[in-house]
Amino acid sequence: MADKINRVVLAYSGGLDTSVILKWLQQNYGCEVVTFTADLGQGEELEPARAKAELMGVRPEHIFIDDLREEFVRDFVFPMMRANALYEGLYLLGTSIARPLIAKRQIEIARQVGADAVSHGATGKGNDQVRFELGYYALQPDIRVIAPWREWDLTSRSKLIEFAEAHQIPIPRDKRGEAPFSTDANLLHTSSEGLVLEDPWAEVPDYVFSRTVNPEDAPDQPQLVTVAFERGDAVAVDGEALSPAALLARLNDLGRAHGIGRLDLVENRFVGMKSRGMYETPGGTILHAAHRAIEQLTLDRGAAHLKDELAPRYAELIYNGFWYSPEREMLQAAIDHSQEKVDGEVRLKLYKGGVHVVGRRSANSLYSEKVVTFEDDAGAYDQRDAAGFIKLNALRLRLLGRRDASGDEPVSHTARR
Repeated sequence: MADKINRVVLAYSGGLDTSVILKWLQQNYGCEVVTFTADLGQGEELEPARAKAELMGVRPEHIFIDDLREEFVRDFVFPMMRANALYEGLYLLGTSIARPLIAKRQIEIARQVGADAVSHGATGKGNDQVRFELGYYALQPDIRVIAPWREWDLTSRSKLIEFAEAHQIPIPRDKRGEAPFSTDANLLHTSSEGLVLEDPWAEVPDYVFSRTVNPEDAPDQPQLVTVAFERGDAVAVDGEALSPAALLARLNDLGRAHGIGRLDLVENRFVGMKSRGMYETPGGTILHAAHRAIEQLTLDRGAAHLKDELAPRYAELIYNGFWYSPEREMLQAAIDHSQEKVDGEVRLKLYKGGVHVVGRRSANSLYSEKVVTFEDDAGAYDQRDAAGFIKLNALRLRLLGRRDASGDEPVSHTARR
């Protein structure tokens, strides 16, 4: 029949949820399942996912484990960093920015193997279902999407475990009980939410943190680091040229050691509810501070201020899953144009959870010591010019002040009639 699914590509981690989904798809849709596991730098061994998929009947040629770390940082993280994007002024979008890449690769695999559907393990309460599916539909408008969490009756961790045991699905020992919180990780960040984190008044337990040392336990001596930029992208750390993924990994190591990048956030999900999460983005926090610092030298005031107006809109588009939308691409074109002269170096001091800019320099700098100096500027700036500038800008304020000081009541529209 027309709705028959023959082959589906599943975003597969090898964990409890997606392993149950794999078996559930085989049973409920009677289809062949192709698994796709993305290495985005989450720091986990991914080969066990291959063995587990084979054990569950997936053909070896239909098990895809792809190293996407360089593409992730180069084509997704770096463009976002050029925009200085922060969702709700704080969140560096570590989970959000990974989803369009996973969706892209899933669709590529679906075309390669002739699949007529894709599937994911996102729940019906979260943002990820939206991000994955908007990506799928943007890249393959007629693709069939299967979202098990919106279809099945396995509504609790205990039911998932019961299903797994009934179908001889191996379960990690730490999943044989209720996990204290859920996590998502990639090269940019680790996020944690749920259960022990659901009370926004309760302090995040120290055992939740995995990417950063406690700032209180960080070294008592600050560390200086220099980040070099070309056209708005970081290209070197302390003089060593690095690939995008290697550079972010280096900054992650520095940030981890100094307890940098922790964020406790209550955010507004796209689906309507508020949620509390804990984010660790060590390298991204350093990179964000460094990029803003080099822009301080190299961007014209008008361009810089316009970028600051666009950034919240850009961040919201990524958070809500609209990476492949024309409006995001339009914003990206404007942002990338602004970065043509964003070259130079930024020196930062890392100390007990803080990132402090202590120096910046650029061959494209718009900063002029000759103009700004408090000493004799040798005629570079005529201070008398300021009088006319001020009077022109004050004209409307003076007219308003004179009118209001006269005591005359403004004439109402009713009175005019």
